[in-house]
Amino acid sequence: MRIVVGSDHRGSTLRHKVIAYLSRLGQEVIDVGVDSQNGVDYPDVAAEVARRISGSEGERGLLICGTGLGMAIVANKFPGVRAAPCHDELMVEIARRHNDLNVLCLAADLVGELLAIRLIDVWLQTEFEGGRHARRLQKIAQIESNGHYRK
Repeated sequence: MRIVVGSDHRGSTLRHKVIAYLSRLGQEVIDVGVDSQNGVDYPDVAAEVARRISGSEGERGLLICGTGLGMAIVANKFPGVRAAPCHDELMVEIARRHNDLNVLCLAADLVGELLAIRLIDVWLQTEFEGGRHARRLQKIAQIESNGHYRK
C-alpha cells in the first residue's frame, strides 16, 4: 500500500518513527513532512497529503501534528478524503469500518510511539464494512461534488 505521511514541526519526531515502522512492514511511504523544529504552518502539510490522496497518488494518508485536529480540518476539504484524529484503537476501528477512514491524524502531543503503532496497525488491518455505510459515503461524495445535499 502507498501511504503518504506528513507532519508539522510538532509531529516530526513521531513521523520519523512511524515511517521506519511502516517501511519495516513493507509499506511504500511517501514522506512529505518537514524536518525543521521551527514553526511550520500545518495547513501546508495537510493540504499536500490530502491533495495526493484525493488525486490517487496514495491509497492512504497519515498526518501528525500536535493535536491532529487542524490537520483533519484541512484534509477534509479535499474530495474523497476522509480524515479524523483518533486517540484510541476503538476510534480507529470504527472510523475504518464505518467511514472508510483513509487519512489517519495523530496527535504527537498526546500519543506516544507505542500507541501510534497500535493505532496504525488497527488502521491498516481493519476493512471497510460497506453496506449501509457505503450509502452514507455516497451522500458525503454528493456534498463534496456540489456543495450541498439533496435527500
